[in-house]
Amino acid sequence: MWRVWKLFDPRRALVALFVFLFVLALVIHFILLSTERFNWLEGAATASVPVEQVGALPPDRLA
Repeated sequence: MWRVWKLFDPRRALVALFVFLFVLALVIHFILLSTERFNWLEGAATASVPVEQVGALPPDRLA
């Protein structure tokens, strides 16, 4: 393994790796933001469910 680091400068290799991973993370996040399902900024369009009206409880069920 030490021979690999003699070919590449470790600082340049690590900086290049971090830059690549950062750009990859940005691309993945922008791809997700472009979809309707995974867009957490605007929120997914939720289907409105009608609410049923609930009557009062019978007297024997109180308390």
